[in-house]
Amino acid sequence: MEMLTALTWVSTSGSIGGLQSPHSSDRMFLWAGSKATDGRSDRSSFYQKFREYDVLDKRKTMTALRAGEDRAILLGLSMVVFSVMMYFVLGITILRSYSDSVWTDEASCTIVNSTIVGDVNCSYSCGSECRKSSRYPCLQVYVSLNSSGKVLRLLHNEETQDSNPECFYFPKCRKDYAATHLIVQNISEHLRSQHTVQCFVDPTDRIDSAILTQIYGRVAVFHSLFWPTCTLIVGTIIIAMVKLTQYLSIMCERQSRIKK
Repeated sequence: MEMLTALTWVSTSGSIGGLQSPHSSDRMFLWAGSKATDGRSDRSSFYQKFREYDVLDKRKTMTALRAGEDRAILLGLSMVVFSVMMYFVLGITILRSYSDSVWTDEASCTIVNSTIVGDVNCSYSCGSECRKSSRYPCLQVYVSLNSSGKVLRLLHNEETQDSNPECFYFPKCRKDYAATHLIVQNISEHLRSQHTVQCFVDPTDRIDSAILTQIYGRVAVFHSLFWPTCTLIVGTIIIAMVKLTQYLSIMCERQSRIKK
């Protein structure tokens, strides 16, 4: 419409008093055509700039998404590696100690005797290359199984069997013998007041002793397996979700290209 209006104006203004000036309409037609061409070029440049901005915005969005996906995958891999390391460490310490222990059955025991029978020599550190000798009282405790009436020697835990199986408790060797003797005496009086305690025995009866506490019991084994397993599952889910998101994004992009 703009071009037609310009051409009409040219035809009316090109004749003066019934006389038409030569080449006037051609010049005005060229002027109108150049004006329309300039408008089209302005529009095309505007759309081109808009498309460039749109492409840049999409690139920024894709860059941010890729950075977030990389961080998520790194987090998931870190959790998986951490859980595997925890399985390895806990398998060497807790699970191995629990599996090697022979005192697995829990039983009710009655304290039969709890007395200090003598002293045991020990040594303690007094410096980087210094060792001095001392001693600690040996406390012997005997219990009777309420289920069978069998009398067994009671030990504190599995480590006592390896250090000194004749004594119930293996205290830290100290310079002050009186302080160590007081600690062992208090333990003896506490066991006498308990009368009945829960102990752990060997179900095969190959060892004639029982222990009062386990270093690593079933609760410790459960936690040592539960938390690394949870970490492994969460890390695997994070990696799977990121990969699924990337796959769906690729499929949506392909579908959009097919529609275009």
